[in-house]
Amino acid sequence: MPKPHGFSYARRPDGTVLITHRERAATTLRGGRAEKFLAEVESGDGQLVMARWTGAYKFGNERQARNHPRNR
Repeated sequence: MPKPHGFSYARRPDGTVLITHRERAATTLRGGRAEKFLAEVESGDGQLVMARWTGAYKFGNERQARNHPRNR
């Protein structure tokens, strides 16, 4: 599975953190969760950390889902 890419984050003056994926908002973190995220992203692989914090980003079934009749 390829490494995640395309994620970025922005700290806001009110203490929230906005995580985006390819210029679209993925999630907003506030309070203690935002602080925990910032500590983790600065100490590890930023792209992987942001992908994990945004939720289920890859399950390995994307190819199967693309071929499902609902997604055509």
